[in-house]
Amino acid sequence: MIDVMIAITCVLFIACLWFMLYDSNRFVVRTHEITDERVRKPLRAVVLADLHNKRYGRNNEKLLEAIDNCHPDCIFIAGDMLTAKPGESMDVALGVLKTLAGKYPVYYGNGNHEHRLKLYPQKYGDMAVRYEEALRKLGIEPLINSHVSLPEHGVVIYGAQIDKFYYKRLKVQHMEPDYLTSLLGNPEPDKYTVLLAHNPDYAPQYAEWGADLTLSGHVHGGVVRVPFWGRGVVSPNIRFFPRYDGGIFREKERLILVSRGLGMHTIPFRLFNPAELWVVDLKPQSAKSISNV
Repeated sequence: MIDVMIAITCVLFIACLWFMLYDSNRFVVRTHEITDERVRKPLRAVVLADLHNKRYGRNNEKLLEAIDNCHPDCIFIAGDMLTAKPGESMDVALGVLKTLAGKYPVYYGNGNHEHRLKLYPQKYGDMAVRYEEALRKLGIEPLINSHVSLPEHGVVIYGAQIDKFYYKRLKVQHMEPDYLTSLLGNPEPDKYTVLLAHNPDYAPQYAEWGADLTLSGHVHGGVVRVPFWGRGVVSPNIRFFPRYDGGIFREKERLILVSRGLGMHTIPFRLFNPAELWVVDLKPQSAKSISNV
């Protein structure tokens, strides 16, 4: 009987190890379609989050090919393309961005890792300066509590960089009702508002501020997802079974899309939780609405 139990345990361990290696080195493409009367012209965007210097192929050719195959009009970035680590190379993130910026408009919202480089120069040296200069040379200007309008499409894109206080571990910190307004101003109600906001913990506040669609990441899908139940186990903030772990959520009829991200850091694996590349289609109200999550 003991031998049977040992054999079963070994088989399960090997199976989990295989799935862990498999899920840690692949990504899936997911799509979501949104129709709104304020959208004047269709806009297809590919959403990238939490690459963390991950490579899919030698020069990320698998990832870049998948993006091209989606035929996007633009790229939305929801933060953490690199990893804040002293001396860490930025070449992987910049290589992907260089290729994308040569083909598509890139709208970049910072994550906590990009922000951290700027907050602690004593630890990271000139990494923040070098990264921003490299982005500028590529024609990418991160949306740091700022916005850009796409009048042809009837869409406005905001980028929110919230304070490090809101990334504290163990507990979701209180956010004052007027905090986002103090950072971003008020959205235009006659435009469809897209918010690039890395941390999904504050999805209700983003919706209350007026974001019609919030694009987030940060949680990495919960690292390990429970089979059949489908919930992520732990967030980078060390909270178990986070509410906004990955997928599409609704807050007061507004949408929050939380990407499970493309890369890893600190916990360097995924289990039952492949990386994600999201495609979002914004269409005028008259178009047929189809969702595929």
